[in-house]
Amino acid sequence: MSEILVLYYSRYGATARLAHQAARGVEQVPGMQARIRRIRPIDESRIEEAPDAPPYVTPEDFAACAGLLLGSPTYFGGMAADVKYLLDDTSKQWFNGTLTGKPAAVFTSTGSMHGGQETVLLSMIVPLLHHGMLIVGIPYAESALAHTQTGGTPYGASHTAGHNRPLSQEERQLTQALGQRVAQTAKRLATSAAD
Repeated sequence: MSEILVLYYSRYGATARLAHQAARGVEQVPGMQARIRRIRPIDESRIEEAPDAPPYVTPEDFAACAGLLLGSPTYFGGMAADVKYLLDDTSKQWFNGTLTGKPAAVFTSTGSMHGGQETVLLSMIVPLLHHGMLIVGIPYAESALAHTQTGGTPYGASHTAGHNRPLSQEERQLTQALGQRVAQTAKRLATSAAD
């Protein structure tokens, strides 16, 4: 069974909820499984070893994955420093081509509708392109994209969290669709490589 790495950083839980929806989408594709991992906080005082929380990501997770879904909250219109720190620390994977040719997608949560969702998604895509990853977005064929009143963009999934607002139906649908698209793309790539 091939695995898609669903990797995220979340301080208050909104981005974690998106990650779990993306994982549900991945697992809707036969033969594909989600490997959920957290990004270790830069600030050591924020490191928590909750028994029910996913483990922190390791270099082995990058090597084992057939694709990547990467999530970050939005802070002042940018990705979390913890996510940027991790991406900056993937030089070894870049040098070895660990992620080259694998599909990837991004997701984010913001405190407000105009909190920088699209800016963050686009900025998260740039390092993945440097890794040679194949970027997967959300097409308007996903009907929820045309009528969402909260989160969701062609560049990736998003959630307008406000003060702990639950995911809307459209946000759940779009995030699952994104996970499914990454898994389907990884599966197609593996099938064509085997031919």
